[in-house]
Amino acid sequence: MSEHTTTDCLLFPDIFDRPVVAKFDQLHGSSDGGAILLQAVERRLGLISALAGCMSDDRQAGKVQHELRELITQRVMAIALGYEDANDAARLASDPIHKLLVGRDPVDGEDLASQPTLSRFENAPDSKELFRMTETLADRVIERHRKRLHGRARRITIDLDPTDDPTHGQQQFAFFNRHYDSYCYLPMVCFLTFNEEAEQYLVAAVLRRGNASGSTGAVGILRRLIERLSDAFPKARIRVRLDGGFACPQVLDFLDCEPKVEYLVNMASNAVLKRKAEAAMKQARRASEISGQTEHVYGECRYATKKTWPWKRRVLYKAEVVRAADKQAKDNPRFVVTNLKQSPQWIYEQVYCQRGDVENRIKELHDGMQIGRTSCSDFLANTFRVLLTAAAYVLMQEMRLHLSPTRHAQAQVSTLREHFLKLGVQVVATVRRIVLHLPWSFPYLDSFRRLALSLGAQSG
Repeated sequence: MSEHTTTDCLLFPDIFDRPVVAKFDQLHGSSDGGAILLQAVERRLGLISALAGCMSDDRQAGKVQHELRELITQRVMAIALGYEDANDAARLASDPIHKLLVGRDPVDGEDLASQPTLSRFENAPDSKELFRMTETLADRVIERHRKRLHGRARRITIDLDPTDDPTHGQQQFAFFNRHYDSYCYLPMVCFLTFNEEAEQYLVAAVLRRGNASGSTGAVGILRRLIERLSDAFPKARIRVRLDGGFACPQVLDFLDCEPKVEYLVNMASNAVLKRKAEAAMKQARRASEISGQTEHVYGECRYATKKTWPWKRRVLYKAEVVRAADKQAKDNPRFVVTNLKQSPQWIYEQVYCQRGDVENRIKELHDGMQIGRTSCSDFLANTFRVLLTAAAYVLMQEMRLHLSPTRHAQAQVSTLREHFLKLGVQVVATVRRIVLHLPWSFPYLDSFRRLALSLGAQSG
């Protein structure tokens, strides 16, 4: 075990009826005993191995102590377990569970890579390798759900959303963004929803410079995803839902030229659209005055800009008057351009409003996975960090998918980590087997056992 200076013995003399001594001397213990579930998930997905195959290793073979697959596994597993900062590697290098996850003997195996080694690794990929890894991530996610659904999905919904990633330092391509009022990056995340399922599955995460427009890169991402989804699910109808930042001519023209694609794109209001919705706004105001509550009226119109739209498109509007306690009524008109044929109310309430669930996934990426830990000075290194975090999130989502029959089916990833991965364990390794001694008083034992069995474990 590597040496450290942290106090290894603590005394609590007067808390209980006898003195309590806390010693940090469990050489073959770990606080991440449930992480074997992540390795079981990885065996099903093959994601980490596929990402490692996208990188070329230019190191001298005789001096290599940590293979690329081991380095990627070490970082992805650590991020999934809540160690998003590579600085934690100094204390985790000799952790028996973390060594086991990368394929080393948990007791006698060599220690894992140090923080300097991981930092050099994060700065190693070039733009072509990162592009291949981004495509590989999407391919693995799509292939996983093709097998799960046997290639028979009725509808696949694509949600694209930018999110802010505040920066604090001299990160390359970090710029001031007026909308978010901070220096930041502006990563784009993409999710897939199959049929009427509640879960949105992360399929892409692309880091962009802080001054990128909302739609930068959207056409390229959509083109590649639609092509892959059409090949994997030839009979599925593809639906694209986008926020207002994507309502630009390039994106709309692309969507109109895709024959199998339905789309809904939020639009910012303007004088022309407000005028077209004014009659409905008057109805909503009268209804709100009578009821004293928030009211809305739906309608539609045909709309085209003077220069950038080659034809008129169908625009739905929700003429809404918002009332809150002790506040004056406020007009809140909303507009959505779409090629769907159903009624405006059904489209808005049953289809478009479901975009709100994507915000929960983005919050998970920020709060549960710390996708904003892009503190490297080099932009490509930060891009790699975002990609590794996305891979860790895919593993966590797969684990949550296998918990669908339990009360953890919609638990946040931080809850899944706390309940299933953060388990104290003593590791005993013999010639014939490795035994993990987990706590008998574990409160989520039934769900853990169900999850393990669904991932290929055998009762014994």
